[in-house]
Amino acid sequence: MVLETREIGGESKEIEQDQNTPQDKDLRPEYCQYRDEGCEYAKACLDCPFPQCLYDEPRGRQRWMKQTRDKEIKRLFDQGKKVKELATIFGVSQRTIQRGLKE
Repeated sequence: MVLETREIGGESKEIEQDQNTPQDKDLRPEYCQYRDEGCEYAKACLDCPFPQCLYDEPRGRQRWMKQTRDKEIKRLFDQGKKVKELATIFGVSQRTIQRGLKE
């Protein structure tokens, strides 16, 4: 089997591929074309600051954003801000602020 590959912005090349056995349903990584476009947190997946991709876990991005918000709530609360002030700043209810301070 002959595959035609093309590097991004490069010329196409023909590569001889071994015949895949029935157990090999996917191509080997060297024969796959993968465009590393990253996400809003990193320009490329290989440059990502997170140990595991936020999008691999269910609600991973949402969980990370909530943890970040709660850390900021705790920091501002320790500086003397009141629960009512924090609720106004973050646009959430006072109960949400209390939950964030509890955890």
